Amino acid sequence: MITAELRKMRVSADKNGYVSYLLSTNEDPININSYLGQEISMNFTGKIRCVSCGKVTKKSFGQGYCYPCFISSPETEECVLKPHLCQAHVGIARDITYAEQHCLIDHYVYLAISGGLKVGVTRHTQIPTRWIDQGASQGLIIAQTPNRYLAGIIEVELMKNFSDKTNWRSMLTNIEPNINLYDERNKLRNFLQGELGQYLSEDFSIQKIAYPVEKYPAKVTSLNFNKTPQISGILKGIRGQYLIFNEGRVVNLRTFTGYEVEIKI
Repeated sequence: MITAELRKMRVSADKNGYVSYLLSTNEDPININSYLGQEISMNFTGKIRCVSCGKVTKKSFGQGYCYPCFISSPETEECVLKPHLCQAHVGIARDITYAEQHCLIDHYVYLAISGGLKVGVTRHTQIPTRWIDQGASQGLIIAQTPNRYLAGIIEVELMKNFSDKTNWRSMLTNIEPNINLYDERNKLRNFLQGELGQYLSEDFSIQKIAYPVEKYPAKVTSLNFNKTPQISGILKGIRGQYLIFNEGRVVNLRTFTGYEVEIKI
């Protein structure tokens, strides 16, 4: 039996785009890929620990925070989900030192196919990690900006014609539209006129990503540790931050960041 406080699985991709996953535990990390086809049992002990302050909390907010940290931590500032609301470029932030390292650096605006076509924003250091965490099969950088705010402004403009949501059900059943990212990139040039057009990237490389999945289910059922403390089954695959079990049952481990679980494999 192995105990773990759940965290976002660490990911890496080889030269062919094949993804490997590591699950952090209280001991050595687990290479989850090696357990495909095997029975895994995960039992939530009822304990949740804030990933910021380390205190035990009855309820988790914003994927792993106690409420006081959720409303005060720089990691949960509004611009995390809405980059266009970032104010670090005018000197306003919960923690300006944190903002200098995470907001006032180069950001990418990208297109990705993750159950559908989506537009998104991430720090320049997070490619391809961001795409992998979203379960994207392909990703293409379309713009590069010197800060998070400008990337968010571009994203908002493109959201008039592109979604910013991941269709997680389609992603986990591997149902994706036949989309050419180059064609979509050419279309969006028409939406970025004037000053925003200067940030268009000249990087035309599409990154393709392959996940360790034995067989995709025809439909999926999301599992929740709060409702079902013990989750077990045959591991059929991993995509995004989801474990895919037999009978199409899936659990998003990132949702339960800070949850203490006992793992039997």
